[in-house]
Parts: sequence; C-alpha cells; structure tokens
Amino acid sequence: MAIFLTGSTGYIGAHVAANLLQDHGAALNVLVRARDAREAELRLWQALQLHLDFARFYEHLQTQVRVFCGDLTSPGFGLARDEYDRLVHTTDSVIHCAASLNRKSEKSCLNVNLRGTLEVLTLARHAEHYHGLRRFSEVSTVAVAGKRSNEVVTEEGAIEWDRSDYDPYARTKKFCEHMTQVLLPETPKTVFRPSIVLGDSRYPETTQFDMVKAFVFLAGLPVLPFRSTDKIDIVNVDFVANAIATLHQKDQPEHEIYHLSSGVSAQTFREITRALAAAQNKRAPVFVPIVEKPFAGGVNFLSSRKGTVGHGASLLKVFLPYLVWNTVFDNTRVTAELGKKPARFSDYCFPLLKFSRENQFAYRYQPWPAKAGGSAA
Repeated sequence: MAIFLTGSTGYIGAHVAANLLQDHGAALNVLVRARDAREAELRLWQALQLHLDFARFYEHLQTQVRVFCGDLTSPGFGLARDEYDRLVHTTDSVIHCAASLNRKSEKSCLNVNLRGTLEVLTLARHAEHYHGLRRFSEVSTVAVAGKRSNEVVTEEGAIEWDRSDYDPYARTKKFCEHMTQVLLPETPKTVFRPSIVLGDSRYPETTQFDMVKAFVFLAGLPVLPFRSTDKIDIVNVDFVANAIATLHQKDQPEHEIYHLSSGVSAQTFREITRALAAAQNKRAPVFVPIVEKPFAGGVNFLSSRKGTVGHGASLLKVFLPYLVWNTVFDNTRVTAELGKKPARFSDYCFPLLKFSRENQFAYRYQPWPAKAGGSAA
C-alpha cells in the first residue's frame, strides 16, 4: 500500500516526496502528466534532483515509487480502467498537493483546483469504500482567510464566507477545503495552510522563481513603499514539507488544521532588508509608506507592458496584496507538535537572492544519465 501524492513534480510536492521517501521510507503512488512512462520518469527526476542524486532517485523509483501517467482534471485522471483500479486498490492515504497557483487566471484555478480536487476526492472515496482510507491531507493556503489587515489569524478563525477574497487562487482553495469536509465526512483529515513559501533554509538552490523574482526586484529598490515595522509571514519550504510528511504519517495528529507559517515570529520588512544590506555591504532602503498607492498604480500600469519589466511588474501585482496586509498566521499548533520552528528568512535570504541572480532565475536541470539506459518502465 502507498500514499497517493499529487503535485509531486511541483515545488512543495517534490519536497514532500523527498521527505517521505528519505525520512519516512514511504511508498508513493504519484500522478504525473506525461505522454508515456519515460517522460513521466524524466519529469519526476527533474523535480527530485534538487534533493537526491540520480543513484538514490533511481533506487527509490525501483522500490518505492509507482508512477501513473495521467491528468488531474480528466475523469479518472485519464487512466485506463485497470490502471485506475490499481491506483485505488494500492492507495491507503492521500496527500493532495497539486494546485494551480495562477492568481490571475480564474479559468486555471477553477479547472485545476476545483475539478482536480473533485477527481482526487472521488478516488479517495473509492479507496475508502474498498479497504478504508487512513488519512486525507489537503495542502491549502493561508490565503483562504481572505482580505485582512493588521491581524493575527488562527486556524479556526481563518475562513469567513462573507469575507472577500484577494484572487481566484484563494477563492478556489477555500472551496477545496469545503469539498473535502463534505465529501469525506468520516475520513481522518488534515488541512495544511502554508503562508508565503520562499526558499529552502538548508541550501540556496531553488526551482521556483516567481515569488523570488518579486523579492529580488524589491530588494534592489532604494525606496520601499511599505511600513518598516509591518510583518511578512514567510516560511521555508523545508519546514513546510517536513510538517506535511510528519503529521500525515502520524497516527493521530492533535489537530485537523495547521498553519505552516512563521506566525507572530514573522520578521518585519526592516529586519529582512537590514540583513540583506549587511550581507551585500550596502545601505538599507528607505521606507516611505505614503507612496504605497502610487507605487501600486505604477505596478498596475507596467504589468500590461511586454518584456522583462512587464513580466516583473505582473508578478509583483499578484503578490503585492500579500505584502501590505501586515497579517500573520498563528503557528503554535504546528511548532508545538513538531517541537521546532521555521527558519528566519533573514538567515537564508541572501544566498537565495545570490543564487537566483547568478543563474538568471533558472535551475540547471541535469539530464537522465546515459549510462542509466532506458526508463524504469
């Protein structure tokens, strides 16, 4: 029996997969969108090479990982009947990590987040019917809390259905949580809500650059349109992945919902910018919050332009609401249960910035080694 993990080729999902394989010795069923088994295995290798050398990856592929080539949004994932039955009958729990983070596209969020989650819940119900389901874990987001300002939000106080949402991503993930509660009423469930996931505290390399580009752009400005004492709830991906894997594998987690965040220990803009300035032997930026609205207007204007500037502005436009809300998400549940806290962003932000700049916001993927021959299929 195995954990059915969706999103294994994504940023958080790959970290979760590596943690489950290496630290928990878990067996995994993974759904990968690909034309055939070889392409699926190559995509999985690209996702996991940040964490594993090829020899270890290939060993896991041979002994612990079963790959299913399918599409999250297709009925039955687009699998042949015997393949779908095999997935159902070999799945003893589910970690649903796949999602569209395209905050600008309602179509993408509706399709992937709602239709995709419905397909995953359907499979979970089949597995529960035939042999029982040990646990269903939904990886959500703190953004389900909707529009906030100057708050500390608890897990139980996050969702208020009459509160407006910032974007389609937040709105659809809120409904994903609701569907999970309605369609799996008797199944043990865990909901994980990461805050702004940015970088790995253990090393500077990353394969996810959208938020990093916005961060690097802001880091290069001499004047910032924020209040210096505002907090920004950034959490390291290794903490997030460890929490998801550990609590999913635990027989009886103490809670059903966890904020995977920095909580009240989240750092201020001043703390982060001072650390960056010191690392680069530069002067820290000046904070002028009065220009926040003109700055946002300029970002909106530039986001419609083509080229590098337009792309950078469009990314910043998406994330700007989450940078100025001065809201953090209480994490005492997860830190108490794990006995550890997230890393401080100021401790690893400069290596992340340096790696991203030096590599032009791209990760240099290694090819499938020729000496390894064909795919595991």
